[in-house]
Amino acid sequence: MSSLQKKKNNRKNYVVWQFFTAVNLRLNILLAGMNPFYFHAVNVILHCLVTLVLMYTCDKAVFKDCRLAFVTALFFAVHPIHTEAVTGIVGRADVLACLLFLLAFLSYNRSVDQLYVGEHFPPTASPFFLLLSLFLGTCAMLVKETGVTVFGVCLVYDFFSLSCNSLKLYLTANNNENFLYTARPFLKRAALVISYVILILYFRLWIMGGSMPMFSEQDNPASFSPYLLTRFLTYSYLLAFNAWLLLAPITLCYDWQVGSIPLVESVWDVRNLATVFLVLVLVLLSLHCLAAFKKLEHKEVLVGLLFLVFPFIPASNLFFRVGFVVAERVLYMPSMGYCILFVHGLKKLTTWLNRWRITVLTLFALLLLLFSWKTVKQNEIWLSRESLFSSGVRTLPHNAKVHYNYANFLKDQGRNVEAIYHYKTALKLYPRHASALNNLGTLTKDVVEAKDYYRRALQLNPQHNRALFNLGNLLKSQGKKEEAVILLRDSIKYGPDFADAYSSLASLLAEQERLKEAEEVYKAGIENCPESSDLHNNYGVFLVDTGAPERAVSHYRQAIHLSPTHHVAMVNLGRLHRSLGQNKEAEAWYKRALKVSRKAEILSPLGALYYNTGRYEEALQVYREAASLQPSNKETRLALAQVLAMMGRTKEAEKMTNHILDEDVECLECYRLLSAIYSKQEHYAKALEAIDKALQLKPKDPKIISELFFTKGNQLREQNLLDEAFENYKRAVELNSDQAQAWMNMGGIEHIKGKYITARGYYEKALQLVPNSKLLKENLAKLDRLEKRFQEVQEKDQT
Repeated sequence: MSSLQKKKNNRKNYVVWQFFTAVNLRLNILLAGMNPFYFHAVNVILHCLVTLVLMYTCDKAVFKDCRLAFVTALFFAVHPIHTEAVTGIVGRADVLACLLFLLAFLSYNRSVDQLYVGEHFPPTASPFFLLLSLFLGTCAMLVKETGVTVFGVCLVYDFFSLSCNSLKLYLTANNNENFLYTARPFLKRAALVISYVILILYFRLWIMGGSMPMFSEQDNPASFSPYLLTRFLTYSYLLAFNAWLLLAPITLCYDWQVGSIPLVESVWDVRNLATVFLVLVLVLLSLHCLAAFKKLEHKEVLVGLLFLVFPFIPASNLFFRVGFVVAERVLYMPSMGYCILFVHGLKKLTTWLNRWRITVLTLFALLLLLFSWKTVKQNEIWLSRESLFSSGVRTLPHNAKVHYNYANFLKDQGRNVEAIYHYKTALKLYPRHASALNNLGTLTKDVVEAKDYYRRALQLNPQHNRALFNLGNLLKSQGKKEEAVILLRDSIKYGPDFADAYSSLASLLAEQERLKEAEEVYKAGIENCPESSDLHNNYGVFLVDTGAPERAVSHYRQAIHLSPTHHVAMVNLGRLHRSLGQNKEAEAWYKRALKVSRKAEILSPLGALYYNTGRYEEALQVYREAASLQPSNKETRLALAQVLAMMGRTKEAEKMTNHILDEDVECLECYRLLSAIYSKQEHYAKALEAIDKALQLKPKDPKIISELFFTKGNQLREQNLLDEAFENYKRAVELNSDQAQAWMNMGGIEHIKGKYITARGYYEKALQLVPNSKLLKENLAKLDRLEKRFQEVQEKDQT
């Protein structure tokens, strides 16, 4: 299997692995749609549930004191570190996994007989709750991988807390009884849990294709350092940094990648002091646990440490590389342990400083208020993309990733000058940022400069599918089609789920008349990107262009099914029905598109439909609205002028057309329309002048020139200048021999002049082009009668 296939399979399997999260989000969408309010509301409800279950857990398994349990839950509820997990939709996994983690812990706790008194370790009182614990722990893991740590927490808690009485009795007893026999109940539980964990971890590896997710240097710079010392010191410092975020959540940011925390490359780096201090604290807390264990008291520190340390292990880079430097939402679960330790310390402090107890509690209340205020302020940051990304730039101006994200937002908003500044800032901070170079290329107006940006991006990352796509499109616009095809194929190769690359490559192949290859690309794109509405729409356009409109209908409909607001597909479907003469269906699709968006490009085809079916009043209203939406669009205003002319409002039509000519003196269609308007007004001299100006523009298309000569011939014929009219008709058919009306008019002129033989030739030529023309047949019949009379007269003269 290639690395590309592994990457693709890993991405799909990752979704399968986090099955419960996916199901939960799908259910959210099913019940409440895509409204962000309800996503946030569910997260808040889940956070409240976690808080309540944590309070229950602290009351039953930690403090055995409802007041301390309440204070712990209150402290947990308002901690600012939870903002990302609760506010962001991605944090749903962390919050839900935490809830299941606590429920699994409580179930395991319930499964052990805590009232047992004897020499042996306490037996399993309820196999049901033990199995329920395994089930809930598995659910936690299926929500997020950190959920698996609950099994480690349960076993350690069982050994040092639930079984501590029996363990101490065994250690202090003067007997040689076998430990395996004494601890048999615990060992059975441990064997079951460990075997089960091994099984589900094996399943995890299997479903991920036997490999871990792939990350880049930007995601986790320390893990890509070639020096073991640098990796060790940085990873150790990150533990202290995360601990500091729990202690003092002053500086919070949605993204801590790329330069936010410089690597610790030397033992003399002052930041190592923080690491040493954290180690000392953890050692002291562990010693305290051992001392408490001997006295059979104080489960608080043990549970606090377990809840703090175990859930964080998967994010510590201890066993495998993770895809982030620091992620605040990852601290959601460990923060439970911190809150337990903090409240335990607060309890001890109020005991030691009994005289200052009110002061200590007042300070704690102020801390709660401060944390609440900070949480509210952090929530304001998450109100919109702009507030979120701009906050990152303010908070961590030395972080290349936040500048890149903010630049992406600015680009989407059309604020290109600001976007370019932030892309360049990101590159100054991290010169190897290939995506920033690629996006700069899309913003620059200089083609040479854009090409340079794309090539530099590809030098850094030859598999950057977006840079390959953009460079391919640029070369395509320059006519270097073969190079463009190669680049677009590579873009698809390295990004098989990038729908735009399929569309661009297929359209390029279609331009080269490689229709079979183009269709294969479209089909491959639909197979790999089945959710892409644009791909279905573009394939529909291709099918119409290649003469398969009946197949195009299903793809247009699928595009609309995938994206009910896809007004482009609706308009295309309307045009298809229009081409098939199904005007009612076409009108219905145009109107449906207008319900989605009242745009000029939707109104124009509807106006054309009304115009071509003689509904001029409706066409006028539609074109007026289109012109008001796009007052600078000359095609729309010209169409409006045509409607006015057709309705006999020639003065308005003339004025509007002349106004367009003031803006664009080379508007060929304007002169043609003016000629028609003047002809309708019987100002034939002006009509001829307009056509002559059109001819002076020297259009490149022979058919258009032919039509202009034909129109000029008509104007001359109206003035009875038959010889000149004949010459213009003659030039028209020389340029376009399929101009049946010109052949017929030439025949008519010769007919009038009495040149019946040549007239017949022209009539017959026209009849070959339009064999069902009644007028031609009538003219030929008249010619036959005239020729017959002429022959009769000649015969009489001879006799």
